[in-house]
Parts: sequence; C-alpha cells; structure tokens
Amino acid sequence: MRDLIEAVLSEVATPADITALPLPESYRGVVVLAEESMMFEGLAGADKDPSKSLHVREVPTPEPGPGEVLLAVMASAINYNTVWSAIFEPLPTFSFLKRYGRSGPSGARHDLPYHVLGSDASGVVLRVGAGVNRWKPGDHVVAHCLSVDLESPDGHDDTMLDPGQRIWGYETNFGGLAELALVRANQLMPKAGHLTWEEAACSSLVNSTAYRQLVSPNGARMKQGDVVLVWGGAGGLGSYATQLVRNGGGRVVAVVSSTDKAELALACGAEAVIDRRAEDFRFWDGDRPDAGEWKRFGKRVRDLTGGDDPDIVFEHPGRDTFGVSVFVARRGGTVVTCASSTGYDHHYDNRYLWMHLKRIVGSHFANYREAWEANRLITRGVIHPTLSVVYPLTETGQAARDVHRNEHSGKVGVLCLAPQEGLGVTDTELRERLLPQLGYFRARSA
Repeated sequence: MRDLIEAVLSEVATPADITALPLPESYRGVVVLAEESMMFEGLAGADKDPSKSLHVREVPTPEPGPGEVLLAVMASAINYNTVWSAIFEPLPTFSFLKRYGRSGPSGARHDLPYHVLGSDASGVVLRVGAGVNRWKPGDHVVAHCLSVDLESPDGHDDTMLDPGQRIWGYETNFGGLAELALVRANQLMPKAGHLTWEEAACSSLVNSTAYRQLVSPNGARMKQGDVVLVWGGAGGLGSYATQLVRNGGGRVVAVVSSTDKAELALACGAEAVIDRRAEDFRFWDGDRPDAGEWKRFGKRVRDLTGGDDPDIVFEHPGRDTFGVSVFVARRGGTVVTCASSTGYDHHYDNRYLWMHLKRIVGSHFANYREAWEANRLITRGVIHPTLSVVYPLTETGQAARDVHRNEHSGKVGVLCLAPQEGLGVTDTELRERLLPQLGYFRARSA
C-alpha cells in the first residue's frame, strides 16, 4: 500500500505508471457487521453510540466491472447516512445489500456480511472497467453518491426517479470511508484544484443535495430576493444551503443552536440568525406539537426580515421542526425536505398547508447534472467547503459520534490514504486568492 500511496501522491506519475502498480489484495475500510446489527436493540436512538459499531477492517479489493472505477481514496467525510448505518436505523443497511444482491451478478458482490460505508470521497483513479472512456488512471476526482444503472425509462428524465437508484456507501457496499472505493464512472467529477484532499472530499453529498432542494427545477426553484429559512444553518447541510441562497440573491434566516454556530452561519452568508437554544424554542409539549411556540417562532422570523414570512423553508431535521416549518412558510410558499434526522414521524396542522396553498416538496440527493453543476460552483471558488475538523480513518467512530450528538459545525472529514492534511492542491494561485474564505470556517470551529 505504501508504493500505491507514493504513486498517487506523485506529481509526475503517468497513467501508465498508475496502471502498472499492482493492486493490493485487501484494503482498510470502515465497516458495520451484520452479526452486530441488533447490538443497540431496546435503546433510544439518542443513546446509540456509532463508535461502538464502526470498525476498521481489512476487506478484499473488488475488481471494477463494466462502467465502474476503482478509486484510491485520499479523504472522505461523515454524512448523516453513516450515522444511520452505524446505529442501524431505521433498519440495518444489510437489507439494502440483500435486495441489491438479488438484482443480478453485479449486485450480488455487494451482499456481504460487512458493509463498507461512506458517501463522500476525493481521490485518484486507479483502474477503470470496460466502457469507461471519460476517466483514466491518475485523474484527481471527487465522487458523488448516486449509483444508478438507468435500465428503467423512469430515470431518463431525472435519474433520481429511477427505481434502481441507490445511494453509494449507504445502499451499496465499497463506500468512501476506506483506502479504496468502487464507484460508477458517472459518479465522478473533477476535483477542485485549489482544495486539499480533505476539503474536496466533504462537499459532494451535502452541496449537491442542497443545490437540488433550492436551485433545481426539481426543488423549490429559489429566485432572487426569496427569504429562505435554513434549519441547522451552520451544519453539514445547512452551511451549503446558506451559501447557495446568498450566491443566488436570496436572504437567509439561519436557525442554529449556539453562539459559535451563529457566527459561522453569518460567515456563510446568513442575513439573520435565530439561536433556538438561547431563545428557548420548544416546538413540542410532551408528545404534542406546541402551536403557541410555532406562533412565537413565526413572529421572531418576521421581526428579523422586516415582516416577511419565508418563501422557502429548507427542512431536514424532521419530527422536531416539520410542524413549525409548515406553519411559518408564507402563503403559497414551499417547504422542501430531504431528511429526518430527529425522526420520520412528522406532525403538522394541515389547515396551514391546504388553506394557505403551500407546497411540500420531497427531495433526495441529486441527479448527475445537478451534482455536476453544484461541483462546478466548488471548482470555481463560488461555494466553499465548510470543513471544521478532520479525523484519521482509525477514529471514524468518534467522527460519526460527533455528528450523531450534534457536537460539530459544518462537515467532519476523514483522512484515508492521505498521510496528513494540506495535500492535494494543484491550483495555488486560486487558493491564495480564496484563502480568507477557506480558512474562516476551520478557524472559527477550532
């Protein structure tokens, strides 16, 4: 593995040099084990500890099939789907792998007693399978997480509607929290030259998800001047949403949970911030939604916007916030939702939806076109990675624990093959110009 690392880090290695390198028979990956899938049975979700279920193990190296690429992973990142996998909620991801295994020989490789997790990666192409023409060994790339065969007509207008689409590293095996990863060629995008490996690795899932939710015709179709309420405005997803709204001429009201996170949200471009803990907003009274708190929150938003209700509510916490999200959206406004990190069982008053002609839009990751457009904003230095802390691969369990307990800001990165932080920059001129923005998030989160 040392020869492999030296080769992919070399600035003079050619595609032929990379191709000539022998592949290791195995590599280190962060896995959950099927035999442990019931280990947290009986515990509340908040009490489950990802650091107990995530293991770094040697696993066999897969061969890339037609249309696939084997990637040397320099860095990866933690997403909430890694937390879900690690605490086996809402169900163990081995059920996804078994279903994939029944799809045919290609899928059967993924049905294993271990699951290599991870839905983000930056790295270097090592091998390409038959039919891969766009990418070659030695290319510096990032991977987005949509894995799709496109065998159904349903997916040809929008690949996210294909019934066979899967989230790589969550619903497939051989994910990015590892030294090597198996991806489809149409998951790859150019790595931004001004970013380090760890900075480049942290954006693909969250930036693409936020882009589809806000900007794409498949999402809320944000326009200039829109007021957008962003939950978790300094978090992994919300920090990118805040930047996208600012860049698109909108106005962000960011909801955060601490003074430090308020400062980070403002640095990302929020016009105003609500610290829900400092202002003691509690949207539930026991097991019942508290409509009085909805009204107090709505008034607070209007106080900050000069009387405007949100045109768009960027929703992802789920159970804790969904009722108030529907309530505070303006008449004719949109609640766009992509996840439910606090629970899937949503409660809201439907009168505020139907009588005020509001829309709820479900959104799930992004198609390749949307992911490519979102990545282009990264490569041009318009949207910046919001990386706050980086762990070594051996401490991925602690990294996931931080995310599960909301003890982080922005994204939490993981070094895989990269021996240290700060490597991988090829466009020093652009980096020098953008250094104040790139350094701010890390400095404020340290």
